[in-house]
Amino acid sequence: MINNWIKRVGSSVPRGFSRYFILDILKNRTCTGKEIINIAIEQSNGVWNPSPGLIYPLLKRLQEEKLIEETSGNKYRITTKGKSTTEDLDTINNIIKKQMDVLFRVGNIGRFIAMDVLERVKIMGTLLSSNVSNLTKDETNKYKEFLQSELQKINSGNNDWKNIPVD
Repeated sequence: MINNWIKRVGSSVPRGFSRYFILDILKNRTCTGKEIINIAIEQSNGVWNPSPGLIYPLLKRLQEEKLIEETSGNKYRITTKGKSTTEDLDTINNIIKKQMDVLFRVGNIGRFIAMDVLERVKIMGTLLSSNVSNLTKDETNKYKEFLQSELQKINSGNNDWKNIPVD
């Protein structure tokens, strides 16, 4: 099971990752498209080499969504709306990291469940990433509350997750 999963996702970045990578980079500094490509190559140790054909159309879409704006010198910077989006994603990311840490510490069954959770998170992330700019504040808060309640269950020692049916 794990070998098949690794073969499917091990050699590529997940769908929707590039947009959040760009937002994450731009929340700390302004960059040109070329600089973003170079940062991706450097941070992945050359494993990920995004093409200009990926980055520049994505920069255009992020501008249209008002998540980034172009400055002088063909550099891009994040907008207030973009910062809010990255904060929401950081919150979800931290919750998922904590949940995964607990599951991996449980043992073999935890690893099995964690792999299933990863697959479900990937699906949920893909759906959210394609719709995040269309979510209302209330919908965003709903997702946050759900994920936070799940984390609280794990942190409180509630073992209801053990009763989750496994296909």
